[in-house]
Amino acid sequence: MLFASYGFIAFISILFIVYYLIPKKHQWKLLLFASYVFYLFAGPKYILYIVFTTVSTYIISLRIDKLNQTQAQYLAKHKKDLSRADKREYRDMMKYRMRRWLVACLLLNFGILAVVKYSNFAIANLNAISRAFGGQGQLSFLNIALPMGISFYTFQTMGYIIDVFRGKYSPEKNIFKLALFVSFFPQLVQGPISRFDDLSKTLFKEHSFEHRSFSFGIQRIMWGYFKKLVIADRILVAVNTIIRDPEMYQGAFALVGMLFYAFQLYADFTGGIDITIGIAQVLGIEVQENFNRPYFSKSIAEYWRRWHITLGTWFKDYLFYPISVSKPMMRVFKFTRERFGGAIGRRIPVYISTITVWFVTGIWHGSSWNFIAWGLANCVVIIISQELEPFYAWFHSKFNVRNAFGFRLFQVVRTVLLMSSIRMFDCYRDVPTTFRMFGSMFTVFNYRELFGGVLLDLGLNMADYCILLIGLILLLGVSLAQRKGSVRSRLAQEPEPLRYAVYSFMFIMILIFGAYGVGYDSSQFIYNQF
Repeated sequence: MLFASYGFIAFISILFIVYYLIPKKHQWKLLLFASYVFYLFAGPKYILYIVFTTVSTYIISLRIDKLNQTQAQYLAKHKKDLSRADKREYRDMMKYRMRRWLVACLLLNFGILAVVKYSNFAIANLNAISRAFGGQGQLSFLNIALPMGISFYTFQTMGYIIDVFRGKYSPEKNIFKLALFVSFFPQLVQGPISRFDDLSKTLFKEHSFEHRSFSFGIQRIMWGYFKKLVIADRILVAVNTIIRDPEMYQGAFALVGMLFYAFQLYADFTGGIDITIGIAQVLGIEVQENFNRPYFSKSIAEYWRRWHITLGTWFKDYLFYPISVSKPMMRVFKFTRERFGGAIGRRIPVYISTITVWFVTGIWHGSSWNFIAWGLANCVVIIISQELEPFYAWFHSKFNVRNAFGFRLFQVVRTVLLMSSIRMFDCYRDVPTTFRMFGSMFTVFNYRELFGGVLLDLGLNMADYCILLIGLILLLGVSLAQRKGSVRSRLAQEPEPLRYAVYSFMFIMILIFGAYGVGYDSSQFIYNQF
């Protein structure tokens, strides 16, 4: 069921009505039912994957909690009988037993994700290696479709089991409530990746109808559909035209495609998150923000603190820090410090952890080499930026331009262009083609063609470009206004005629100027493929 479909609009409309008509104690049960109905539309057989993740995590989380309680009871009972060394030995033994259950849960669920998402990628590479060494036999590809949202709900659920293991909170005793946390339908398509202690505060709570929450939620939903249908799906036509024929559209067209894809991706992804957060807000549920005006970032490191925030914090909390402080990494630190000195010794473990995280980030986005290259390209730029920090400090000590508007604008433009260039790996989906198209921007001098009406041959007419321009100006204006706080809160303080004029304008823009009809496709959100 596509978010951008009449069926989905009917689905959430009915849900909103029934949600506030039934007894409040049954609201979370209705959400669970609705989430599984939503998932069934993606294919009944795929429901087994999310059920297995839920059940396995539930059983193992209770087992870990039981071991934790046993430990606490034993230590309390033998408080006076055990020495400090005995207590430490007992804790280590129990921690080992809990860790085995944790590892089993992680291997089971990440193993399923790996099989369904990466098997054919692994087979393709094994076949390529075999051909390179003269092998004749070729492995057959597996006919496994990727279940909807498996990357998102797997990461969210495994974050939950790790938090239970760490003792951050007790496991959920009601398996159906845990099932709702895993399957909450607005998040299944493209996140955000929620933490249990955050989402559970409002997910299972009884909610009365509140006009403000309902109004704010509907506004957020409309804003998301505006981004998706008016901007993203319209500009998608030109992006597809350019990337499908790289031999014809080089040089200036590669630059146009790169920038158009940056606009499309931002409008598509943030639009989907707006719809998710808006639906949750109508239901009285708080979902974490996933973006913070990333295209105003002054560096790639800052960009990744503002873009897909929940994925970045997941990797930081559950991968980067555990790797950085692990025993093998401490041995690496000790070895490199003794051999190469403290400066290099401190860097090597950080760089190994950073490279690992960005490799996983790349392959999380897709099972192909272009995504791995995309992830490592981000990693290289971030590491180089870290190494250049002494130079930046020297530069700003000599030239007092840090707070100058022109310099800050330069930093923002530089970051957008750099990120857009790296995104070409995602755009073209082929590493050699990406490098060739990037190089063509500096070797094929056909920029004059852009002013000769050729842009009208990309599938968009002048009216489309005018609508896109208006849409992007509105997008920029709202982003700038958000620096002073919530636009919806300020709008709520305006007179009713003005408020409803704005709502009507947004609705009419979506209805009239959304990308419908011949030549357009109300497509699935980009991040649904991940």
